[in-house]
Amino acid sequence: MQNGEFILITGSTGFLGVCLVEEMLRRHPEATLALLVRDSPGKTGQQRVEAFVPPSERHRVQVYSGDVSQPDLGLDRATWDRLSAQTTRVIHSAATVRFDHTLEEARGINVEGTRRVLDFAKGSPNLRSLAYVGTAYVAGERSDLVYESELDIGQGFRNTYEQTKAEAEALVRSALASLPGVILRPSIIVGDSQTGATTSFKMMYWPLKIYARGLWRTVPGYPNAVLDIVPVDFVAKSVVQLTFDAAANGCCVHLCAGPRGSATIEKIARRASGYFKGRVPRFIDPKLFFATIRPLLFLILWGKKRRVLRDGRAYRDYFTMRLQFDTTNADRLLGPVGLCAPPVLDYLDRLFQYCVASDWGRKPVPVP
Repeated sequence: MQNGEFILITGSTGFLGVCLVEEMLRRHPEATLALLVRDSPGKTGQQRVEAFVPPSERHRVQVYSGDVSQPDLGLDRATWDRLSAQTTRVIHSAATVRFDHTLEEARGINVEGTRRVLDFAKGSPNLRSLAYVGTAYVAGERSDLVYESELDIGQGFRNTYEQTKAEAEALVRSALASLPGVILRPSIIVGDSQTGATTSFKMMYWPLKIYARGLWRTVPGYPNAVLDIVPVDFVAKSVVQLTFDAAANGCCVHLCAGPRGSATIEKIARRASGYFKGRVPRFIDPKLFFATIRPLLFLILWGKKRRVLRDGRAYRDYFTMRLQFDTTNADRLLGPVGLCAPPVLDYLDRLFQYCVASDWGRKPVPVP
């Protein structure tokens, strides 16, 4: 493929990955996409892809059953060699985003998977760019302004996801000394900014759901804690744009709302109380709650409210964060083409509307 584009994408069946594929097919009608997809119980990788790629575009999409956590990406040598020779660009977005993986489990996917993708890219003679999708939360437990040039400044991490994504990014940074590529760091990805549509009801959606259903209104967190969220359409468009922008090579780019567009959890909570017509959430010092109040409540509560106490532990750190993400590189590279993360409060109601219309993902919603 001398002049055309042959783009290998990992993580294509995930929430962001599906939007990436759709955006790539729309923006680059001459490109061929090679999707590395794990077979799942009862479904081949091909069947998983056909669920979101329209029939009119399937001639441009090649599906390869594989897994970044396996040697050689789960490919046989002949397939590896053929893909390596054809590939012009790589977008690596496959990762585990679970907080409860052991360090060994998370490293097997996030770190070793990234190492294997980098090995593939290094052996691709026609490679024009590599886009690595990381996370802004490699900043870990920092509470200051995080710059795009920074990675390890001695910070601790809240979970194995943050730690292993930081370790993976360190590998990519080293590789970019000899490979053309860009590191992309989205913050918390939520639904589409125009329709609110999402297939992932995690992160901010879980506490929002239990509040909307009247199960809980106490927030163990600080009212001035900062929530930096970005809509999936902005992230997908930005990833595709920067994959093809030679000026981005060697850069790390925060795909974040940043200081201008993020919001405190108090402002988000008040907007939610107005939309769902509930009482304004009350805030409590998280150290007091988790050290004293939660253990007592765990003894006396049962059923749904006890499950809320149990499941809510995974989200506690995200109600106390005060860090902000600098977006200098994002503004420089994306601003001239009209891409900018919309302020959180501008589209928050659309996210709420989709949650209600879909019954929190239980039923389909027609989306224009």
